[in-house]
Amino acid sequence: MVPRRRRRRPWYRTRAYRLARTAVLTVVLVTVVVRCGGDHDAIAPDGPGGRHAVAAAEPTPPPRPLPRSRPTSVRIPSLGIDAPIAGIGLTGSRELETPPVDDPNLIGWYRGGATPGEQGVAIAVGHRDTTTGRAVFAGLASVKPGKKIEARREDGRTAVYTVDRVKVYDKANFPDKEVYGPTRRPEIRVLTCGGFFDRQNGYTSNVVVFGHLTATK
Repeated sequence: MVPRRRRRRPWYRTRAYRLARTAVLTVVLVTVVVRCGGDHDAIAPDGPGGRHAVAAAEPTPPPRPLPRSRPTSVRIPSLGIDAPIAGIGLTGSRELETPPVDDPNLIGWYRGGATPGEQGVAIAVGHRDTTTGRAVFAGLASVKPGKKIEARREDGRTAVYTVDRVKVYDKANFPDKEVYGPTRRPEIRVLTCGGFFDRQNGYTSNVVVFGHLTATK
């Protein structure tokens, strides 16, 4: 008897093809997910054919905290602010002092807190307006997360903070611990008045910008 020749399966039904197709689909799906991952992945061109390769961005280590040095000025490029600093303390009722109203461009830096780039919370305060018009922090509430705050120091160095978030708090329910509480890294709080203005009591709220140290120079 002549043995019957076994019919060969079509190529598209073979196990090798199914495995290869699964591998290709998996690669495509993974590539789509990574490319849609946002700013954490860098997409680089791979030759003239238009193909792309995904290169994972390496995390940047946080800068080392700086030693103590008196602040001299603050710059917020996105708001066009570049202003000198005066040291401030606390009032008799344990509230933050404010810069003199006769110099609307002056920023107050709390002497009892961290200096620029130092471990802990640095606190800067400025007026939104005065009796003569707009002041240094008139537009502070509009600063966006990701923008930079640069604080220059007496030793010639500069601490660069990145804005994390902006909050507006009613003065009657101001969260002291959240704003002034201890932190594990160098951070900054920039404050001014906000909300509605009452001639008898002043503004009803405070604008607070939260940021953390991301560079030194």
